[in-house]
Amino acid sequence: MGEASGGTAYRSQASTLILYALPAFPLAALALPIFVIVPTFYSEVMGLPVAAVGGVLFAIRLLDAASDPIFGWLADRWHGVGGRRRGFFIASIPVTASAAFMLFWPPQTVGLGYLVLWGGLLSLGFTWTSLPYTAWGAELSSDYAERTRIAAFREGATLIGTLAAISLPFVFGTTASSGAEGLETIALLVAVMLPITSLAAFVFVPEPVNRSTRQLGLMQSLVFMSRNRSFLRLITAFLLNGFANAIPATLFLYFVSERLGAPEWRGPFLLVYFACAMLGVPLAAKAARRWSKHKAWSVAMLATCAIFGISGFLGDGDLVAFGAICVCTGLLLGFDLVLPPSMQADVIDTDTAVSGSQRSGMYFAAWALATKLSLATAVGVTFPVLSLLGFDPAQDRPSSDALNGLSMLYAWAPIVPKLGAIGLMWRFPIDRVAQREVVGRI
Repeated sequence: MGEASGGTAYRSQASTLILYALPAFPLAALALPIFVIVPTFYSEVMGLPVAAVGGVLFAIRLLDAASDPIFGWLADRWHGVGGRRRGFFIASIPVTASAAFMLFWPPQTVGLGYLVLWGGLLSLGFTWTSLPYTAWGAELSSDYAERTRIAAFREGATLIGTLAAISLPFVFGTTASSGAEGLETIALLVAVMLPITSLAAFVFVPEPVNRSTRQLGLMQSLVFMSRNRSFLRLITAFLLNGFANAIPATLFLYFVSERLGAPEWRGPFLLVYFACAMLGVPLAAKAARRWSKHKAWSVAMLATCAIFGISGFLGDGDLVAFGAICVCTGLLLGFDLVLPPSMQADVIDTDTAVSGSQRSGMYFAAWALATKLSLATAVGVTFPVLSLLGFDPAQDRPSSDALNGLSMLYAWAPIVPKLGAIGLMWRFPIDRVAQREVVGRI
């Protein structure tokens, strides 16, 4: 792969990018069940107390957040076999794959200690695997457009894995009476595919050139990050947009079940949404080539506001209209998935040029923290507001005022933070010309 040798404008072979993207499939299939399926499985199927399961998973989330900066720092300082990206990544795979298998396929009788052990190890393993993996992709090329292409391959594989994770539990079921449990299927999928795809990437995808001229301590790294205005602007926009996306994601099941009166359509609508996001990935890459990344992302967010706002006017039986909204916003989700991480690689260049240290691991650790913060904030804000609006999911049929409140929160509340993100990104300073100048300084 030419860029790993130091070239600037280089178009990677599709086969190389496919091999790099393959581990994203089992990683995505692994990510969704941890906090979506595991709580129900361990409480309903394995018989553990609901409150205790919730407490354990909350503690694991705290551990997950705390481990991000640690593994990000380690990812930038690894000097073992295979290089600091490939080597640190492949070293994590035995932990991640084995912990996933044990957590998703437990023995017939388990206690809370089992969930604490394997849930905690999986959280650490997933962070350990993800950070050097995304940093690896960010450093494979220093070309402005090629970075978007690399992110498109990885995020496309991520969406396929997400679709698999959504589908399998519903196809096979997650109850002990099922002939083949969906969670066990995911356990096998991850345990087999993650080592195979990771080894293939390790062998055939090159280690990026380390452009560091010096090594910084943890506090020095944080000081340089805090002075990187482009990074602060980008991550703030990413946080606002992530918060905006997390609000309807949190309320999706309630909206389809109660507002549209169609609980049986929740699964199909989710599948349509993520399937269309896969189609949106190449559209995002094409738009970024034609315009700048920040303008393409801003226009996509603006279009999402206009289209998604329509859902606030929908009511019982408006399934065709909501399906069309899922198609359109799913296509635009591809822009959210591909363009921000590509721009993240560009703002890392700005830091490298100033500090002399290429620390993609630390930057993507901050990125991961922003993602988790946006999701946690959305949950922490959405449910109390929903309660104030009079919506109670325990009621057989919420009142019309409660349903109207649900619609407003679902459809219109996300528009405000999205507009804030657009305001930050519309005149973002790093375009193709500026990025090339920064790379030249490095």
